[in-house]
Amino acid sequence: MTTPPKSNSLQSYTLLVYRKAVHPEFFAIEGRRRIENGALEAEAWVCKGGHASRYQMGDTCVVEVVTEQPQGLPERGLTTNMICAGEHDHEETISESLSYMTTVQTETLAEHLYLGTYKEMLVHGRENESLMVAWNDPTTNKPNLSIVDLQRYRSEIHAQSWHLRSDCGLVLRTQSMFQLADEPGRPDGPKTR
Repeated sequence: MTTPPKSNSLQSYTLLVYRKAVHPEFFAIEGRRRIENGALEAEAWVCKGGHASRYQMGDTCVVEVVTEQPQGLPERGLTTNMICAGEHDHEETISESLSYMTTVQTETLAEHLYLGTYKEMLVHGRENESLMVAWNDPTTNKPNLSIVDLQRYRSEIHAQSWHLRSDCGLVLRTQSMFQLADEPGRPDGPKTR
């Protein structure tokens, strides 16, 4: 009897974008953070191996989900379903005054490079008080890590995430932005966290 080849995390990661809120019961949430920036607000949830970020202004809502288990998530409100492997950009105009954009990048590293990156990202997460969950792969006992950072800027909220998976040396990074259209005379510069 032959054993089927093991599928790895890189092959299953998916980015989903919704135009409605997604209930937390769909996620095994390990940590959450909420920030506001004027009329814009964001909430991020970190899970082992994934995250969800909700961006909202008034009744307008966009939810970004990165997961390796998209099965069982709702289809209602889903506007984008994209495999994460490789490098991808996605942009949506939400309304006349709002836009959402994201960049997804993946790479697979040799074990020694993966472990070095894991250690660097662990330090980054601690120093920046990021949403973070670290765990060991149950079959190999090797370290895995998921990190989410939220930042406020002039008329934007940014979210960056990193998901490191030891089963294939995967480093998956997303950079997302929920942006209010420019208003004349509005001052530039980042706001503090």
